[in-house]
Amino acid sequence: MRIDIWSDVVCPWCYVGKRRFERALAAFDARAEVEVVHRSFQLDPARPKGQTQRRREMLMSKYRLTPAQVHDLDVRMEQTAAADGLEYHLDDGVTGNTFDAHRLLHLAADRGRQDEALERFYRAYFTEGRSLFDDESLTALAVEAGLEPGDVRAVLAGDDYAAAVAADIREAQALGANGVPFFVFDRRFGVSGAQPIDVFSQVLARARENRVASNR
Repeated sequence: MRIDIWSDVVCPWCYVGKRRFERALAAFDARAEVEVVHRSFQLDPARPKGQTQRRREMLMSKYRLTPAQVHDLDVRMEQTAAADGLEYHLDDGVTGNTFDAHRLLHLAADRGRQDEALERFYRAYFTEGRSLFDDESLTALAVEAGLEPGDVRAVLAGDDYAAAVAADIREAQALGANGVPFFVFDRRFGVSGAQPIDVFSQVLARARENRVASNR
């Protein structure tokens, strides 16, 4: 069984959704038969590479919110993350174009380190306040996740995996995914958002039942 998960590395709900799905998968008795593939999505694809903006300023502009409203949103998000065992610090973060981070996640997939790289990027951004928008920081984080420095620098210096990232985004759009996280179970069942653990458990069971029935 294959599970495709579209996400963006600056999406707070994506990290929460990843953790909830992982808990459902850990309790799934056929988990050894499941392949998880992380797919690329950009929440702000029009932002120029290297240009960053304070998260709170972006949210205020995008959703027409006051500073107090954004603060309240961040506090609630931090509390939600904490309930799922994640530590978020959203006070003073910046946001930017994540295309290069996604290219490195494709490199990590080719090296068998995709989950490790994605987890490192999430923790760096949401817990440690580190940048995912410049080559120096991305290189350091990717190496910490187990990638070779030379491979990382070569990708960032060129356009390797750009087509793969673009293809992921097009497929998400074709599937009707306007936001993330977005999960597709065995290419049949779609789940949008960071759903409760029991929802993921139910869909895993349904996907397995469908696979068994189709193989009869």
